[in-house]
Amino acid sequence: MKMSRGIPLNDQDRIPWLYKLHGILLREIASGERVVLACSALKKMYRDILIRGKDGTPRKHDELGKEEEPPEVKLFVVHLSGSFEVISGRLLKRKGHFMPPKLLQSQFNTLEPPSAPENFIQISVDKELSEIITTIMEALKVQ
Repeated sequence: MKMSRGIPLNDQDRIPWLYKLHGILLREIASGERVVLACSALKKMYRDILIRGKDGTPRKHDELGKEEEPPEVKLFVVHLSGSFEVISGRLLKRKGHFMPPKLLQSQFNTLEPPSAPENFIQISVDKELSEIITTIMEALKVQ
């Protein structure tokens, strides 16, 4: 609702949603599914939440009292990169989307592009859609 009113989201808005997404990812992976999640995890902290869930949650202990590692999601990030001008032009052509184009600058201001040691590829949105899809599919084969 905030975004549709032209108000950018902040960490307090995003983090509970990211915790829920982490739980969904764990559930689907536990059932044997391979999952594709499309979201704007703009900060490294957000991507870490998708991998590990809530920081500081009580850790489980096995029958010998040894601390068990919390479940993690193996996350592969596809970072679609583009200039402000290109993305702004595309946003202006969208009809009926909840995010108004005037919020784009706040997204760029928040963005922390993935970097090593994160598991990611970066693909320019200037490429043809078919080339973007092929690049992603090839990268997924080695994951």
